[in-house]
Amino acid sequence: MALYLGDVKSNLATSSNTVIPYPARVRGIYYTAGSNVGAITIKDGGSAGSTILVAVTPASGYGNITIPGDGILCSSNVYVALTNVEAVTVFYG
Repeated sequence: MALYLGDVKSNLATSSNTVIPYPARVRGIYYTAGSNVGAITIKDGGSAGSTILVAVTPASGYGNITIPGDGILCSSNVYVALTNVEAVTVFYG
């Protein structure tokens, strides 16, 4: 029998903003890249919060980022800053 870690939910962001307005564990990210190399930055606590993940994205295309274990804990909220990224879906629990 598999270990049950809890429900996984998702939210979509098409611009830099608070994608999850309460504490959560980020479990993964699916993204659609822009026309140039870009970046996805995850912060805990809004735009001025602590940076917990920076991922570089390729020019054009799409991809996913799997976060191992229990994910990354954001104790306040989950803010995404998108640089040359069209959209991200953040999976959390």
